[in-house]
Amino acid sequence: MADIDVYRDWLKIKATNRPLNYYQLLKFDKFVDDPKVIRKRYLELNAYVRKFATGDYIEESQALLNELAKAYLCLTDAERKAEYDFSLGRKTAASQEGIAGRRSLETILLEDRIATPEQIKKAKNYSEAIGIDLHQALMQQKVADQEKIMIAYAESLGIPFISLDEVPVDEFYAPQINPVTARQHSFVPVMSDMGKLILASPEPLSFDVEDELRMLFEMPVSYALCTPLQINAAIAKYYPRDAVQRIVKRGGDDEDDAPKSKKAKKEKAPKREKVVKEFTPAAKKNRIKIAILCFNFAFMAGAFGTYFGVKHASMGKVIGAGLILGLIVGGIGWLCAPASTAEDEE
Repeated sequence: MADIDVYRDWLKIKATNRPLNYYQLLKFDKFVDDPKVIRKRYLELNAYVRKFATGDYIEESQALLNELAKAYLCLTDAERKAEYDFSLGRKTAASQEGIAGRRSLETILLEDRIATPEQIKKAKNYSEAIGIDLHQALMQQKVADQEKIMIAYAESLGIPFISLDEVPVDEFYAPQINPVTARQHSFVPVMSDMGKLILASPEPLSFDVEDELRMLFEMPVSYALCTPLQINAAIAKYYPRDAVQRIVKRGGDDEDDAPKSKKAKKEKAPKREKVVKEFTPAAKKNRIKIAILCFNFAFMAGAFGTYFGVKHASMGKVIGAGLILGLIVGGIGWLCAPASTAEDEE
């Protein structure tokens, strides 16, 4: 089978320099700023390349789909795009023009004919009455399709919108995240790019979550918005109630490439992985309570049993027997306590 140049043969890109920059890959002139235009081109190219996802070129098509997704996610993220444009020679002031001219959510909804003024007014009143954001009120009132509302919301924030049908969950990073954290904050990892781990979530993540993941993976995180329906399905699949966290030891492996082959995975897996039971703060408090109760009951049982069952038992023996039995049963209660509580799952 002859080698092919997927950029030339599939995308009909004439530029011969490699690697292509993100604008060349999406077949744009440099520094296009309109996220709607960028998303439209990405979807067109994504659909076209998927035609080659069977037969002899499965690996090549998947690699190109990943490249297209990385280009799209970067160029629709205002902060990352400004950094990327600057690296390509765009002046700092010019790279901020798209950010300064960003449309508000209401403007996008009206100009793109997603909602009428009356629908927006009704949704605003509803959102203020029950204390939720406008985009959430619009979805609850079913003013438009969830995806349309979330795309508009993402554009207003200057961050990407992602469909988990187009960019699936990254199955290397997903098991390494605490399932309770993922469920509580509704996010999944989708890929790493330019030294950042990219997450998908229906809402912007808190700094605490970002910091926790940055420390876990030793890299900063970025995120893209997705619909609540898609994140709920992904959470149910990757983080069910009985899921456990897989801890991967860092030892010089390149996270973007790990592991690179089946042989490497088979050899390294026993050394790099271990399953641990993660306890949430609420579960730790519950754990202490269970241990104390077990200790108290066992202490009384041991002390009274010795006092009434052993003739001429001294007070020291009575207390000693109670302490020994209390420590044993209390320790068992500590070890057997659940890793999460009903409070964690709310």
